[in-house]
Amino acid sequence: MATFLLKRLAFGLLTLLLVSIVVFAATQALPGNAAIAILGRNATPARVAALTRQLHLNRPVVAQYTSWLGGVVTGNLGISAATQQPVTQYIGGRLANSGFLVLVSAAVAIPLSILLGVWMAVRRDRPADHTMSVLTLGLAALPEFVIGIALVLLLATNLSHVLPAVSLIPPGEHAWNVPREVILPAATLVLAVTPYISRIMRASMVEVLESDYVTMARLKGLSDRTVIWRHAVPNAIVPAIQVSALQLAYMAGGVVVVEYVFSYPGIGAALVDGVGNRDIPVVQALALIIAAVYVVVNLLADIVTILVTPRLRTAGR
Repeated sequence: MATFLLKRLAFGLLTLLLVSIVVFAATQALPGNAAIAILGRNATPARVAALTRQLHLNRPVVAQYTSWLGGVVTGNLGISAATQQPVTQYIGGRLANSGFLVLVSAAVAIPLSILLGVWMAVRRDRPADHTMSVLTLGLAALPEFVIGIALVLLLATNLSHVLPAVSLIPPGEHAWNVPREVILPAATLVLAVTPYISRIMRASMVEVLESDYVTMARLKGLSDRTVIWRHAVPNAIVPAIQVSALQLAYMAGGVVVVEYVFSYPGIGAALVDGVGNRDIPVVQALALIIAAVYVVVNLLADIVTILVTPRLRTAGR
């Protein structure tokens, strides 16, 4: 187990290093002068030169990368060119808001998906199963912004003004202090990821319910509840865990669209503003954070898979 974790951790660090190179190269490849793009065409040459020195754009590319990477390792992500704040201070509150949104969405979506997948598998080939299969397939085909707009039309307009259409969280306020503002963005993410996990869980459960050991458990006279939750679900849940990890990592990136639709003050809005303002330090930091979330979530999924699978826990003994 320890050897496996060390290998996975080393692979994750290597992945982040490669991502940092790609992110830095992509920001450097943007056309035009970043200092002029930030200050505008009417900026004086002195101001352009000063901002160029501040962003270290007058140094060789390799020196710029090593300086930036050294800052990342030590926790210094630089200064936002647009706000003149430290990047850590600028994105700190937004990162907390996005983390809360993803956490709430995952806490609802993952258990709901597993329960829905088990329910569909138990009712395989019945009208309820066919109905839910068509519904989840339709939801899986819809982009997040379409789901978000549909929820706004249903729950935040004159049709049914139950929830706010946009998440107007005051500056400096945390999302968990105004939960009503989080409901629609979280519901959008839940509806976006639940179909994938539930369909994988259903397929895995159908396969397990047809296995010999489940048949033997039923022949022993065990109740359907015991057979399903004690014997079938623990063996069928591994693929769902892996897909859940992919969907959580997807949330970290897909949250950008959802936050933009609902004007939610998270990393998505910060990333959009950073790209629009050519705020390179912010864009680099957020891209690297999203990649780090992807690596960490997949590592946690591997650990959980080992813990819930006896065959993997005992391998090599």
